[in-house]
Amino acid sequence: MSNSDPKVGPKPGQWPPAPESAAMPPSSWAKRTGFRPKFSGETNASDSGQISLPPRPKEQKNSQPDVEASRVRATLPQPTPAPPPAAVNGTDKAVIVPAENKDQTVVKRRRDSDGGSGGGAKKDGLGHGENGAGPNGVPEGPRRAVVRNEEVIDVEDDGFVSGRPTHMKYELRDTPGLVPIGLYGFQHYLSILGSLILIPLVIVPAMGGTHEDTSMVVSTVLFVSGVTTLLHTSFGSRLPLIQGPSFVYLAPALAIINSPEFQGLNGNNFKHIMKELQGAIIIASAFQTILGYSGLMSVFLRLINPVVVAPTFAAVGLSFYSYGFPRVGTCLEIGVVQILLVIMFSLYLRKISVFGHRIFLIYAVPLGLAITWAAAFLLTEAGVYSYKGCDVNVPASNIISDHCRKHVSSMKHCRVDTSYALKSSPWFRFPYPLQWGTPVFEWKMALVMCAVSIISSVDSVGSYHASSLLAASGPPTPGVVSRGIGLEGLCSVLAGLWGTGTGSTTLTENVHTIAVTKMGSRRAVELGACALILLSLIGKVGGFIASIPEVMVAALLCFMWAMLSALGLSNLRYSEAGSSRNIIIVGLSLFFSLSVPAYFQQYGISPNTNLSVPSYLHPYIVASHGPFRSKYEGLNYFSNTLLSLNMVIAFLVAVILDNTVPGSQQERGVYVWSETEAARREPAITKDYELPFRVSRILRWVKWVGF
Repeated sequence: MSNSDPKVGPKPGQWPPAPESAAMPPSSWAKRTGFRPKFSGETNASDSGQISLPPRPKEQKNSQPDVEASRVRATLPQPTPAPPPAAVNGTDKAVIVPAENKDQTVVKRRRDSDGGSGGGAKKDGLGHGENGAGPNGVPEGPRRAVVRNEEVIDVEDDGFVSGRPTHMKYELRDTPGLVPIGLYGFQHYLSILGSLILIPLVIVPAMGGTHEDTSMVVSTVLFVSGVTTLLHTSFGSRLPLIQGPSFVYLAPALAIINSPEFQGLNGNNFKHIMKELQGAIIIASAFQTILGYSGLMSVFLRLINPVVVAPTFAAVGLSFYSYGFPRVGTCLEIGVVQILLVIMFSLYLRKISVFGHRIFLIYAVPLGLAITWAAAFLLTEAGVYSYKGCDVNVPASNIISDHCRKHVSSMKHCRVDTSYALKSSPWFRFPYPLQWGTPVFEWKMALVMCAVSIISSVDSVGSYHASSLLAASGPPTPGVVSRGIGLEGLCSVLAGLWGTGTGSTTLTENVHTIAVTKMGSRRAVELGACALILLSLIGKVGGFIASIPEVMVAALLCFMWAMLSALGLSNLRYSEAGSSRNIIIVGLSLFFSLSVPAYFQQYGISPNTNLSVPSYLHPYIVASHGPFRSKYEGLNYFSNTLLSLNMVIAFLVAVILDNTVPGSQQERGVYVWSETEAARREPAITKDYELPFRVSRILRWVKWVGF
């Protein structure tokens, strides 16, 4: 047996191989992906134990030298009674056994829910041992059974990979039964409840809407989220990802809401501004749809790497620091307690299991909200926030008594009975399209949203890759990614027609929830989406959510935005995080994402300027005073607003530097996607991502949006 390739590792030695000292177990995602970093602190990690065989000649030119150097190639002999040689892969050993003796071999296969051979060796083209890609295909010749270290990789509760002998409870195509699916589906949606409901609780009051308006928008968000999730799991990427209002759209929505032309409105400001938002979202969503279904997203994927995704979405969470704790400070005894409770549940009590479920980690947000809300209700009923001669319904400007003026903040923000949304909400209400009126289309606002839709697509790309590592048998193809982005555009069109105030996209927090709950079944997400649609029809549910005190909303957002920033930075684990190249790129991206928008937001504003909007909304009125002051008002609006958004600056800096500064694919952590032709020959990959009702066969000629 010989190998003429000079790039490969050492030839197989004598049989049996000499014993070697056990390698230290890997402490990161490298155990699953086969990635061997040089700078990220993982130098003691052994190989993943995957057996990589030679690719076909036509694909060797596309393989990176540094990846090929870590791959073992061995020519498989014909079956003979002689003892088989050993294939060496790093510190792991593999035995190649003739097919006649395979009954004497223990083969560790990954479970395939459809009974296929998804755990066997994958065909050629399904990655090169990076970022969760499977091993390459077996060349033609006698079949061989492969023995490798019997160790199944598990994803810890924080989303990282460990070497514990367990795995996901249910994978993508698993259908364990109605009761388990219902239980896990409810658990899945309850764990990301904050992501679904908090954005309406922020933007509706900013538009001047009442508690009743907030209740209706919350019901609409629940309805649209359920419908778009069903569409995405059926005709999009088909991964178990929940669609909903994204924090990516929050900053541009606030910028549009605080545009100069809306400051002097009289009458129903809410409906007027909502129609402007709807028009901008519909145009931006149509642009995103074209980006996906035209195949341009497949080209754009070459520019999107973990080093780009990480700072871009860390900037999304960091950009709202001026809203978080300043709003919590309006009632410290309620807001701080809630923050501490969520931190205690998610960190200190995260290992505690009840009936096999880590309820404190999974339900940290709803548990913290329930306990704090109950405490605030008891304090309100006990009269702690009732002051003699003071009425909470009297505007602050009309309060004459110094005693009442001193306690006006506590009366308005600490009491839980200032909202009448629950009482005024109907029992049944069906959200319908154009319920706020005909959308208004303004090109300058639409251009801002179009740019943001690109950022949203970048977020979804990272979520597709991360979730496929957890739940699917392999990464999706570039066509599947394009198909998912195109459908997300259509879903955002629906969000614009129904009037949710933001676009619809994949919730990044959903990937963390999959890792925590170990529930990767698409059926559980679909059943939960159906339950969400039913809940949206009950008006009292929206009224109940709308009655959450503002200080509690701000406290929850402090946690959600912090977690969003951390989830963004966690994408660096797919690259060499300790590389000086990546450190400098990420550092520059994060710093300029905070500093450049601060320049635009503060330009032309003196400290004594009396602005008509609350202080926490000052960063979003930049369009009226930014440094761009040409004779074209629309261009000024677009330039000042776009460059004042933190995530846009982070994305521009990261994508330019990462694609111009030299670096190997291993160092950059380039996302690896399955090749279309190879995926068609792999039953497990095909069943994971193929469209239902034989739609894939009809669209087979459209190569850039699927198989």
